[in-house]
Amino acid sequence: MMKFIKNFRNDEDGAVTVDWVVLTAAVVGLAVAAYSSIETGSKSLTANTSTFLGKQDPNTP
Repeated sequence: MMKFIKNFRNDEDGAVTVDWVVLTAAVVGLAVAAYSSIETGSKSLTANTSTFLGKQDPNTP
């Protein structure tokens, strides 16, 4: 029984899994933040382009 307890205490396989879960969560969080930033910028650019093109006269050379 003591040997089992000593082996259990020295086993660090679970700690590596926790590290990967935390690292993956951080990467996903950064991806969500980047997507949000890009989405906001692209909506603004699209609105500005639409406004600009709406003011143009196609009959002007």
